[in-house]
Amino acid sequence: MVTVKLKTILLGISAAVMVAVLSVSVWFTGAYAVYYGNTPRLVPIYCVEREEKVVSITFDCAWGTEYTDALLTALKRSEVRATFFMVEFWTEKYPEFVQKIHESGCEIGTHSSTHSYMSKLNAADIKAELSSSAGAIEKITGEKVDLFRAPYGDYDDELIKTASESGFYTVQWDVDSLDWKDLSASDIAMRVVNGVKNGSIILMHNNGLHTAEAVPIILETLKNRGYTFLPVGELIYRENYVIDGTGMQKQAK
Repeated sequence: MVTVKLKTILLGISAAVMVAVLSVSVWFTGAYAVYYGNTPRLVPIYCVEREEKVVSITFDCAWGTEYTDALLTALKRSEVRATFFMVEFWTEKYPEFVQKIHESGCEIGTHSSTHSYMSKLNAADIKAELSSSAGAIEKITGEKVDLFRAPYGDYDDELIKTASESGFYTVQWDVDSLDWKDLSASDIAMRVVNGVKNGSIILMHNNGLHTAEAVPIILETLKNRGYTFLPVGELIYRENYVIDGTGMQKQAK
C-alpha cells in the first residue's frame, strides 16, 4: 500500500514537472502565441477582427509605374480607396504619381527609405529610414504618414518597437496575391478572393505585370459577395487594442 501511494506521488510530481517544462518551452518558442492568444514577441498587424465584411487592398511601390495609371482607373471606377506603401527612392523618382495617388483619395504609407532588411538595422538607423521616407511623402502630399510596411515582410521586436515609438503602425497582410511572380490575372484574382475574410489586408504591388488586370475582377467579385473596402488607416483600431499571436488586431476588452 505504501509502495503504491509512493508511486502515485512520484507520478504526480513527474507530471507537474513535465507541465512546467512544457509551459516554459512553449513560452520561449513562441508556441504560447498559438495556444493562448498571447505572445512573448512583438508582431505587426496582419489583419483586423471585424464583424462586418470589410477589407483593405494595399499596393507596395518600389519599382516602376507602367501599370499604375490603369490601377488607379480601376480603383476609381469601383469607388475604392486603397493604401499605397511607398519606398523613398520610388517617391523621389515619381513625385507625379505620388500626387496622383494622393489626389485619387487613396492613402499613403511608408515602405522604408532603402527597401532593406530592416531587422538587421539598429534603432537609430530604423528611425532614420522611417523619418526620411515619411518626410519625402509628406513633402509632396502635405499629409502626415503614420503607416509602415516593412520590406520583404521582415521584422523583429526592435523594428516594431522603434516604429511604434516613432508614431507608426506596422502593417503586414494576411492575403498575399503573389502578383510579383507574374501570375495571370485570373490566378491572382483567385488567390485573393478565396483567401479573404472579414478584416483582411490584401497585399499587391503597383507595378505587377498583371495586377491592374486582376484588380477589377477582385473588386467586383468581393463587392458581389458583400464586402466593402477601406484604407488600412480606417480598418485598424488606433487605440485600446491588442494584437494576438496570429497578428490579428482586436479591440481591448
